[in-house]
Order: sequence, then C-alpha cells, then structure tokens
Amino acid sequence: GVYTVHADLNNEAALDALLGACRFTHVLHLAAQAGVRYALQNPLSYTRSNVDGFVTLLEALRAQPGGAPAIIAASSSSVYGLNTKVPFSEEDPVTRPASLYAATKRADELLAHTYVNIHNIPITMLRFFTVYGPWGRPDMAYFFFTNRIVKGEPITVYRLPDGREPGRDFTYIDDIVQGCLGAVDSILVPGSTLDKEQKASLRIYNLGNTKPTPVGTMVDILERHLGVKAQRNVVPMPANGDVPFTHANITAARADFGYSPKTDLETGLSRFAKWYHEWVVSGKIDLSGRAAFEAGQRSARLYN
Repeated sequence: GVYTVHADLNNEAALDALLGACRFTHVLHLAAQAGVRYALQNPLSYTRSNVDGFVTLLEALRAQPGGAPAIIAASSSSVYGLNTKVPFSEEDPVTRPASLYAATKRADELLAHTYVNIHNIPITMLRFFTVYGPWGRPDMAYFFFTNRIVKGEPITVYRLPDGREPGRDFTYIDDIVQGCLGAVDSILVPGSTLDKEQKASLRIYNLGNTKPTPVGTMVDILERHLGVKAQRNVVPMPANGDVPFTHANITAARADFGYSPKTDLETGLSRFAKWYHEWVVSGKIDLSGRAAFEAGQRSARLYN
C-alpha cells in the first residue's frame, strides 16, 4: 500500500513523525512551488517552499538515526537561465537565472553541494525539462492552451525579437519517471555501499527529451488531437522570466543509469488529449474552481 501524509514541508513535527514511521533508504523529493510568472506575484511562496522547505527536509533527514538516506531531488532546466549555448549540459555555467523560480532551484543545488560536503550525504539533483502529460498542472501551456482551445477562446503565442518562436524540450511524464527511478537505483545508499569512510558526492543530471520544439508546433499537434482550430494571438515575448528556448544534453544520465526517453511530442500530446476528453470534458475533473483560478492568475506558463 501507499502511506500518504498531507503536510507543509516546513512543518518539522510532521516531517519527524513521517520519518520516524520507518527506516528510509532513499528519499525522492519532488515538492516545490513551481512556475516562472507566478513568482512575480508571490515571491515569498517560492523562497519558503523551495529554499526553506528544502533545508527543513535536509535537516530532518540528516538527523535520522543511522544516518541520512540517499536523496534524489528535482531541480529544473530553468537554472540554465540566459545561457545561449545549446544543448544545455551539466557543466555549463548556471550563474544567470532569468526568474526567481530558477534562482530558488539553483539555490537548492548549492545547498545540496553544501550538505554533501559537510555532512557526507549522497544527493542527486535532476534538472527536469518542461514536463507534460496526463494529470499535469493546469498552469502549463499545453494544458492551459487546451482549456481555451476547446472553449473556442483565443490563446497567446509569443514571438522572439528575431521573429522565431520560443522552443521547449517537452518531456513526457513517463520518461521523467523512468529517469527518476534510474537515479534512485543508481545512487549510493548510506549503510551499504557508502559508509563513513567513503566520500559522498553530488550528482546533477538533465532529464529531457533532447528534441526542442517551437511552441507553435506544439499548438499544431494539439489542434490535430483535439479536433479544434486554435485562435492564436501572436505577440512579442515579454520580459517575465521565461527564457527563449531549452534543449537538454542527456549524455550523463544515459551513461550513468540508462536514461532513454521514448515518447515524442506527437505521441505524448495524443495521450494527453485522450485523457483530457475522458476526464475533463466528461466532467470527472472540475477545473472551474481553484485550479482554474490559479491557472488564470498565472496565465499560460509556456516555458519551463
């Protein structure tokens, strides 16, 4: 079975109770306040969830009897910020974040380095590239666009100053899951292959699809599988924290734990469209409440 606890990541008592329930060998940390534009309205929610929450978790894990478990945590492709070299590689500089969200994720990577160095905890950070698929977040572009397209409402698509469309390395959720499991299976476990005489290390990997696609092409695919033509308003891309493009180099993840994305964007969006009709159009999921409100407040998080 699955044991579920709903709690604030900064709730130390709740974390202690959870971690005291059994002995953990691995912790996969995916909790965060995500999104680029929403940070413009609620910056403190990002630092509290992504930075304070990560430190609270690290401290709770560090205090476990017998030593901390191996930690695998989600970072983001947004840490590459304003880099222009593509594809993005783990060795590239990540000193120019374009958004507060990116800055908090880079802060997490630096915190991870600190805990590895001081406390000898093995940590792996996974840089996710534009995750999409069924049961995704309503504020992501593919989901937000779908909501508007099926209602006959216009969508906003950006253009860069040179006339090109922004592009994203859209990565299907199943491929991300495969990468997470590979990272879990390959990390050194305290108390077995790693002991106090050995030095832990920080591992950082890109998890992407390696096939960046213009956002307009993504909309073309949605049109085909939804059976509806989108009304597109094309406007210049504003300075809101989004970056023009992302493109993952996955050589390291492929070499170290066999990461190999299988799902192209056409296939992934066809699965999403089928799910959307089955669950959203049918009314099994109600997006008229808070999820839709938040999606509207954040607008379409096109890029990240």
